Amino acid sequence: MSFQPNPGDEVVINDIAYTIGQHPAAPGLAYAQAGRQGIVYQLIPRNGSIHGAKALKVFFPKFRIPAMVYQSEHMESYSELPGLQVCKRDVLTPERNGALIGKHPDLLYAVLMPWVQGQTWFDVISDQRQLTAEESLKLARALAGTGSAMEQRGLAHCDMSAPNVMIPFFSEVENLGKTSAVELVDVEQMYGSKMDRPDALLAGSPGYAAHRTVHSGLWSSYADRFAGAVIIAEMLSWSDPVIVEKAWGESYFDQHEMQTVSERYYAMRESLEKRWGSKLSDLFIRAWESHDLSSCPTFGEWYVALAAVDVDQANAAAVTSEEETANPSEADVNLKKSSEPVSEPVNTQDGNIPQTPHSPDQEAVVNRLFLQARALEDEDKPAAALEVYRSLYHFIPHNSAMQMEVEAAIKELDAKLNPKEDTDKPVPVPFYRSKKFMISSAVLILLLAGGVPTVKILADQAEVKQKEQQEATRLAEIKAAEEAEAAKAAALKQQEEQEKQKAADAAKLDAEEKKKLAEAKQKEAEAKKKEEERKALQAKYDKQAKYEAYLVKQEQQKKEAAKRAQQEKYDKQAKYEAYLVWKKENDAKLAKQEAERKAAAEVKRQQEIAQKAALKKKRAQNVVTLIAHYNKTYNAQKGRKIENAEAYARDFKNLYNTDASYFKGVGKVAARMSAINKFLSNNSYTLPNL
Repeated sequence: MSFQPNPGDEVVINDIAYTIGQHPAAPGLAYAQAGRQGIVYQLIPRNGSIHGAKALKVFFPKFRIPAMVYQSEHMESYSELPGLQVCKRDVLTPERNGALIGKHPDLLYAVLMPWVQGQTWFDVISDQRQLTAEESLKLARALAGTGSAMEQRGLAHCDMSAPNVMIPFFSEVENLGKTSAVELVDVEQMYGSKMDRPDALLAGSPGYAAHRTVHSGLWSSYADRFAGAVIIAEMLSWSDPVIVEKAWGESYFDQHEMQTVSERYYAMRESLEKRWGSKLSDLFIRAWESHDLSSCPTFGEWYVALAAVDVDQANAAAVTSEEETANPSEADVNLKKSSEPVSEPVNTQDGNIPQTPHSPDQEAVVNRLFLQARALEDEDKPAAALEVYRSLYHFIPHNSAMQMEVEAAIKELDAKLNPKEDTDKPVPVPFYRSKKFMISSAVLILLLAGGVPTVKILADQAEVKQKEQQEATRLAEIKAAEEAEAAKAAALKQQEEQEKQKAADAAKLDAEEKKKLAEAKQKEAEAKKKEEERKALQAKYDKQAKYEAYLVKQEQQKKEAAKRAQQEKYDKQAKYEAYLVWKKENDAKLAKQEAERKAAAEVKRQQEIAQKAALKKKRAQNVVTLIAHYNKTYNAQKGRKIENAEAYARDFKNLYNTDASYFKGVGKVAARMSAINKFLSNNSYTLPNL
């Protein structure tokens, strides 16, 4: 039968009893969340609390893949990373959970994992819930930290979007463990070096998929960079009321305007620069204007930039924005500016990099990334080390010792990973390190002492000498390459001859071994044949003796069988007559019991119907009474009758607490209760008109 549980139903998985949770907003329905690949149910331990809740993901038939067991085993090691606690998974298999799967076939290869409390980023956007600057920065840093930790291990979520980003930070249930402010869910498509490529690849979610790659499946170590950049930008901008109001709906951007010049793009770009600084704005621009996912900023770059920002800047920008909105003339000027494109980011390759002071937090992150890159080099992981070095390069002081060291490391690793085919060409030397530049500098000194003619002659001679030296160097390199190639060919030939000799010796030894083995097998076969002949003769004698004993036994068994058959006939007749008497009495008894059971069930059913109707009516009346109490409190406060207002508020609270679990999910009763509590704790608090 299909798996369609009700709240309170019990499920036993791996000898642990769980009950199906009840949806907080829909009493009477199971707490379930539907996704692309299946439905997730909340399971609460029978002998535990909500903090030990589990999530049971039941996949649709298309996604019930046996390889999920292998994939989940490799995922478990990643559950220690911040934001990836759902990687601690247990797959239901026929070998361990055969009885449960036999009862509910839909549970084949279902996954049991930790239940993440809180809202999704999708809920925050859909509800247009504006954040504070502190909340925005905390969420963005948490997501960047999770993405950076994943990238350093060659991992990617491959479907990073608002519904798959959970926010335990906003959970009403207190998080007892060390839960990250941001948690990723739906990790079945995760990319990793030990993961199997899924049969059906997802192309990203609307509002977060780059339009240049949306038609091809996402499954690489770069898959999260664009979507992650958009979500981080959303989190940072969600403390700006202008951005919240401009949101398309379920995401800030409409999928049709991804990576295009649009009003929402310029608004977010301007908000990031004004509130958080040009570095974060430039990272967002790089991601938006990228032509492929590998050219988007890494999560490490986002993390370094976020570690350096100050929340006071965002708060100051928010105050300035409110003052400008209050002044019509300035608002017109700002509107005009917002319609103009923001200037391009600073080109870090031309050497004109502004020197900005680095905060202690940023310096700590830079040092940590530098040591991390060195460790990756020592572990012989050049590709990962190169990514970390490139992320680090943009955030270190210009012309510093660390920048020169990082630049040299990038060139060395790039040359190692992408060797040039033409090795005869000399490596270009920077002009300021070339011999020509040094000679020219010497000539300039002589110019001050000897005049123009002498300098010209020396410069010409130096240039000719430089060309001769370059030609000699090139010829020497060509000769050295030819000698190395010849030595390599000779060594290869010698190695082939040695391998041929070894193969011949091995073949000779193998032939001798086979000959000895054949002789041993022949002797063993002859001995075995003699033994089989002896055993066959003995078996013939034994068979004759057994046959004679068998005939005697058969005759005796026939006599005993005839005797037993006669006795069984008499016994069967007696049992049948007794059975007829018992059956008649038992049928009458069962009929009477069934009639009594049906009558009792009908009475009980009528009582339950009456109780439910009475409860429903009472609850409806109580909701009306609660609304009336709130309205009386609100009107009394407006009329400055604080004592009356407090009396009505206490009446509201007392009635609410009689059935709090029900009232919490009815309309705005929970919101009224929250306002009443605030008023009772502080009578100067102004009740909202709900």
